[in-house]
Amino acid sequence: MTEPAREPRNIILVGPMAAGKTRIGRELAQRCGLRLMDADAEIEREAGASIAAIFGSEGEAGFRRRERAMLADLLKQDGIVLATGGGAVLDARTRTLLSERGFVVHLHANPATQLARAAGDTARPLLHHPDPSAVLHALATERDPLYAAVAQLRIDTDGFAPSEVCARILDRLPTWLRSGDGA
Repeated sequence: MTEPAREPRNIILVGPMAAGKTRIGRELAQRCGLRLMDADAEIEREAGASIAAIFGSEGEAGFRRRERAMLADLLKQDGIVLATGGGAVLDARTRTLLSERGFVVHLHANPATQLARAAGDTARPLLHHPDPSAVLHALATERDPLYAAVAQLRIDTDGFAPSEVCARILDRLPTWLRSGDGA
């Protein structure tokens, strides 16, 4: 008799830049007995260059090609918390893959919170603009519906410490994702 198929034991974090995906992902992985994989860090490792340098040499289209390929590769794994980049949801095939390969949590942060958290961070190429607030508002208008389309859970991070957000996520995760035993 074959064992019934089950969903991959992955938690996938989507949301805008500076929503806390990596920081919250680190604690969530530890508390669930999973491995943290940060898509942007993996892209930088593979390319041997920073995200900003990739944007500079290949443009956003080149970065998005790398991102699609990296997410497809990372999502072959089971037992991970995946922190995606803010634009990971832009590609329809990637959105399908995200939905199929894990429990997707949308970490939401409003543009004012994002700006405060990203203050002084020169590694975010989309904020190299005379009016970064306008950029963040435009990105939210474009991407929020895409986050909502793939996410099974939306958690606001504004005004909450990472440990508080993590606790809120854990309270709402399916039981089989909460512990490190896979049960």
